[in-house]
Amino acid sequence: MKDLTHVDEKGVKMVEVGHKDVVFRKAVAKGRIRLKPETIELIKAGKTKKGNVIAAAQIAGILAVKKTPELIPLCHPIPLTGVDITFEFGDDYIEATCEVRAYYKTGVEMEALTGVSVALLTIWDMVKAVEKDENGQYPFTRIEDIRVVEKVKGEE
Repeated sequence: MKDLTHVDEKGVKMVEVGHKDVVFRKAVAKGRIRLKPETIELIKAGKTKKGNVIAAAQIAGILAVKKTPELIPLCHPIPLTGVDITFEFGDDYIEATCEVRAYYKTGVEMEALTGVSVALLTIWDMVKAVEKDENGQYPFTRIEDIRVVEKVKGEE
């Protein structure tokens, strides 16, 4: 079993990466939000009351990627070179993909996971009025299957 890198006999620490080489890093994370089919159609048609759901989710996700070390205390601040957030629609879901790129000494998986998570949360926030049932609950809406689907260290 591997030892935990952020904990030692002295307590919690940020892992030392000063000795590592700067190399290309990429991580891709995905996740889904389940929505009512009629909500999906409203988003596609651009007819939600709060505005452009996809643009808002992209902006929020990109901002979240940039703020990752402020949200997750032991993440290193990383000089990012690019972030892309894209969406695919199903009948009752939207799948978000967040790709993060950098040249640095440590990976960008947490940034990609943070970006996709906040993008999906933003979608929920933008459509919650039409997702609620008569009791103000969300019986269908859920965020699921957030995961890293690709990690690259080294060559582009």
